[in-house]
Amino acid sequence: MLRYLLAAAVVTFSGDGLPVRSPKSVGMSAERLEVIDRVVRRGITAGGYPGASVVVGRKGSIVWQKGFGSLSWGKESAPVIPDRTIYDLASLTKVVGTTTACMILFDEGKLLLDEKVSHYLPRFTGGNKDDVSVRQLLMHRGGLPAGRDLWRHAHTPDEARTLIYDTPLEYKPGTGFVYSDLGADLLGMIVESIAGEGLDTFLKARVFDPLGMNDTGFRPADSVIARVAPTEVSPPRGYPIKGEVHDENAFVLGGVAGHAGLFGTASDLAVFAQMLLDGGTYNGVHIVADSTIKQFTARAAGSRALGWEVGEGQHGSGTYLRDGAFGHTGFTGTSLWIDPDREMFVILLTNRVHAAKAKRPAKVIADVRQDLSDAAALSVTDENLAVAAMPASFRADLAVDWNKPTRKARKPRGKGSRTSSAKSSAKPSAKPAPKASASSAKKKPAPKKSASKKPSSKHSADKKAAPKKPNA
Repeated sequence: MLRYLLAAAVVTFSGDGLPVRSPKSVGMSAERLEVIDRVVRRGITAGGYPGASVVVGRKGSIVWQKGFGSLSWGKESAPVIPDRTIYDLASLTKVVGTTTACMILFDEGKLLLDEKVSHYLPRFTGGNKDDVSVRQLLMHRGGLPAGRDLWRHAHTPDEARTLIYDTPLEYKPGTGFVYSDLGADLLGMIVESIAGEGLDTFLKARVFDPLGMNDTGFRPADSVIARVAPTEVSPPRGYPIKGEVHDENAFVLGGVAGHAGLFGTASDLAVFAQMLLDGGTYNGVHIVADSTIKQFTARAAGSRALGWEVGEGQHGSGTYLRDGAFGHTGFTGTSLWIDPDREMFVILLTNRVHAAKAKRPAKVIADVRQDLSDAAALSVTDENLAVAAMPASFRADLAVDWNKPTRKARKPRGKGSRTSSAKSSAKPSAKPAPKASASSAKKKPAPKKSASKKPSSKHSADKKAAPKKPNA
């Protein structure tokens, strides 16, 4: 199938967006990239999300950019367009926003990684809180719980912040790992304390405006609401959400928080990713030092870098991204992964929290994320990076547990029937997944063991504790 992105000519988007080149011109296989089409569409067909925006870039150019489906499930809904459709980025806020702000202040010598949080936020004190460092917050090892229901108890941003300050630690700082929204919120508050302005104002002036990321920011203006993909239909706040942050805690914090609140397009994120690959400078605009990028994206403990996550075959990093790959995911169905060795990035934006029709939308998006990174990595044809054999099937082809049927227990029909009925209802019937070929069976290595304790499922990239609408 002919695609406009496969043309050999270079096409430049309006503004300062990345140029578009053919896959072959940057050492990628157009045929293998076609897998993306199948994988993403399967997620829509299964009811995991109504639409998706995908961008894959390599060596300074976009090689695959496409919108799938529409903003919502309605027949009259507008189609997704990668450089127009704005998504709630959820926990991508933690890295695109908060971590980047920390990197800039670190460069300027205003933020010290091993300084105590209480030095910047005197209200965060008492007991072991006085021992928590900035570095520990970035690594999610500061002793804080995953979150708490701020939205249930606070009515204003100030009240919500007070609750964050007053939250007791769950464990001694530095001795464990819990992926924490509250830690990211404190980091955002540290940025504001140092910069003397709001996190949103700082990022707009220091990152988004200089890079030409004109559709990225907190609290979208009324003028762009029509382009924003809706999220939850029946949230606790009592009305369908479109153009307001999905996360309830970020909402009560005023829509600007260290853990969530950013909105943006896939095309804008492509510029951001390329800036990181280019060593902190894009199109002549310097954002952050190359040495700082390397420090913040290198493995620090377990599967975490400073703010970022490192590739370990999960949370969208897939099987084939290199050890130096780093990225993050968002609860609304977003992900960004960057592979410096391949000079490549992979972006997926969806609104899988919008009235998903699949029984297990979290499983759908998890598999599609993995497949997308795999398809991109498998498409690289450089001799030292190429993978000879394509797998016989991808996760989206098998769709394991996406819509697993359940069987209701039958009513007992006589003596001894209760036992047999209970047994039959305990195991839902399902057709066995197609067998993969030998090449497929060999493709997925055993996952690496993390140096730190892995979070439980409630703290995973797609589901964590405390806030009713968590982000990851």
